[in-house]
Amino acid sequence: MMGIRRAKAVCGLLSVIGLSVMVSGCDYWPPALQAQIEQLRSEVQTLTVEKGQLQSQISELAKGKQDLQTQVDELNRVNREKTTAIAALQSQIDAMRAKMTKAPAAKTAAKAPAKAPAKKKAPPAKKR
Repeated sequence: MMGIRRAKAVCGLLSVIGLSVMVSGCDYWPPALQAQIEQLRSEVQTLTVEKGQLQSQISELAKGKQDLQTQVDELNRVNREKTTAIAALQSQIDAMRAKMTKAPAAKTAAKAPAKAPAKKKAPPAKKR
C-alpha cells in the first residue's frame, strides 16, 4: 500500500508541476530558434526603416509631379495665348498684303488719267 500511495503522490506532484509550468509558461527557447527570431526582428526593423524612406521618396516624387504638372498647365496656357497672338498677327499680315496688292493698282489707275496727253497746241498761225 505504501507503493500505491507513493505512486499517487509522485503522480500528483508531477501533475502539479505540469500544471504550474503550463500556467506560468515556458521561457525556454532553443538557441537556433532564438537566433532565427532575432534575425527576423532585425529584418523587420530594417524593412520598417526602408519602408519609411520609400514613403518619404514617394511623397517627394508626388510633390515634384504636382509641381511639374503645374508648370505644364502654365506652359499650355502660355502656348494657347501665343498661338492666338500669332493667328491675329498672321491675319493682320494677310490684310496688309491685300491692301498692298490693291493699293498699287489703284495708284496706277489714278495716275493714268492724270498723265493723259495734254491738249495739242494749235500750230502757229502763218503770217501773211
